[in-house]
Amino acid sequence: MKRIRVLKIEFEDEVQVYEIPAFRAAVIEQTGRQFDMFHNHADNKSIYRYPLIQYKRIFKHPAIICIDEGVDQLHHFFENKGQIIFLGDKEYELKVGKLNLNQFTMQVWDTMFYYTIENWIALNEENYSKYRKIDLLKEQIEFLEKTLTANILAFAKGIEWNVDKEIKVNITNLDEPKVIKVKNNRFMAFNVAFKTNVFCPILLDWVNR
Repeated sequence: MKRIRVLKIEFEDEVQVYEIPAFRAAVIEQTGRQFDMFHNHADNKSIYRYPLIQYKRIFKHPAIICIDEGVDQLHHFFENKGQIIFLGDKEYELKVGKLNLNQFTMQVWDTMFYYTIENWIALNEENYSKYRKIDLLKEQIEFLEKTLTANILAFAKGIEWNVDKEIKVNITNLDEPKVIKVKNNRFMAFNVAFKTNVFCPILLDWVNR
């Protein structure tokens, strides 16, 4: 078991999915690049760690998700935050709509919990090639279940949670994948419903809804 803090801040203005990278860049610029937890880079090189500050679109609103140490770092953003940011040629007011701070116990249970996620970009370039070679729907679902499991394990490693039981993931519904555009790149995105024996409400904020 591991206890974690999760801070979720949703802003009032609405954005499109493709604007989230620009939202991330604007927050980093306002905060200051010396605080590497906001962008995971140092000396122009990537820091390979699980991002404890994440930028999402939740029910059309831009949001910042902070996990554990990321919660402690967010004051740098509010200390430097201006009233206006620009996403391309659009002007947005950074007015907080919702702010929630919660604590969760990370644990693998004997029961299953149900989640739905939308616009899940599940496949990197290598996995996309593998997925395209799979013809049977059953095997496609199994491939995505393994990907979800890997995502949960990566999250566990990032928060230093030692998983001591088998994680189970079963996709219960899979919509036809669609193509979304992010940073002028096109990605295959999935809407899925699944169950897992890991209770983790932050799973709902892994994707852009």
